[in-house]
Amino acid sequence: MFAFADQEIARAAAGLWPRAAIASDGLVPSVTGYVRRIRVDDRTLYAKYSFLGVSLVSLLRGACGGWAQVRLAQQAYVSQPGSLMEREAAQLRLMAEVGRPKVCAVAGVERGVLFTEPVTGLNLADLLLQRPEAAASLLCGTFAELCLLHHPPTARRLGPAGVIGERSIAGTFQRKFNGISGRTYLDRLGAERCASEQRQEVAGVLRQVVARLRRMRGSLLPQGRRVLAYGDLKPEHVAFPHGPGGRPVFIDPGLLLAGTAVDAAKLISRTVLLLAAARPGADAGQQTAEGLSAFADARMRGLSTKARRGWLRELLALWLMDTVNILTTYLSAPPALPLPGQAAALVDRAVEVCRMANRISTQLAASAYTRAVWEQALAEARAVAS
Repeated sequence: MFAFADQEIARAAAGLWPRAAIASDGLVPSVTGYVRRIRVDDRTLYAKYSFLGVSLVSLLRGACGGWAQVRLAQQAYVSQPGSLMEREAAQLRLMAEVGRPKVCAVAGVERGVLFTEPVTGLNLADLLLQRPEAAASLLCGTFAELCLLHHPPTARRLGPAGVIGERSIAGTFQRKFNGISGRTYLDRLGAERCASEQRQEVAGVLRQVVARLRRMRGSLLPQGRRVLAYGDLKPEHVAFPHGPGGRPVFIDPGLLLAGTAVDAAKLISRTVLLLAAARPGADAGQQTAEGLSAFADARMRGLSTKARRGWLRELLALWLMDTVNILTTYLSAPPALPLPGQAAALVDRAVEVCRMANRISTQLAASAYTRAVWEQALAEARAVAS
């Protein structure tokens, strides 16, 4: 699979820049798409390739059939309009036209390969670990860049065919844990990534968390209007080429129509997982949790008491769903697939992360007082940072 992707990237680059010297410049570990740095003469680019619009983990686990079947289907997939990389390129171009948020530049799209310009500087994950006392301003400032996405005219410019529904938190959760296939998936979690004792606890706890979230899912309704959410809003996807005082630049969008809590939930979920992986200590955990609290309060400003309660409950459920989604993807990744550093660290701390999700989901399912659950969830974030 990797050799095929490398071949397609090389052919696509040669088609776009036929007179250039093209060389591979290193693999970027990912569990979703195949990403590689390349050199086109003296220019560095990122090349991203998607197999059938599914994650590499699902593909390698046989979700789309054997390799011969995948390769045949892939030829049809990239030859038709609407492939994942074409939609991502269209989203980046739309945001570049709108002007907010600032995004990485598209260098070209060919043979199902998306080429983008690199973005220099520290990303939001780096800054949150280096300056946890500034978490509130960093998170709020990042989110403020999405203001134009939340205006109906922007959604109309993209159109329903241009959204990337594959990045939906609730949709991904439903696909992963639906029916018999979902139970089988949980039973096999960590078989090649975890020690036996750790694996048993992780699978057992996650069964309980998934069951609670599935029961709650039907009662959760998006609070407020549906907006054009960024979709894949995580700290690693927000870079600050001009330092923390400058405007951030976003990469890897997954724009989709969703409730207003979706982007906030993804950002909170991945910030807490950042803390779990990096373990910056109690003080940094306390400061980041305070920043998360201020960030959520800013999102709820102007809502009625009832609307705040509903929004916060949706936020917590989506946070937990996203955490379960990505952790189970990491745990089910075959050994041959290189994991990003943070992913490998989370696999090592899977028991602690699962226990955290179990405690929060237990409270969320049992309590009608959502604010108390939120405060407990922030306490869990502080604890996991240690």
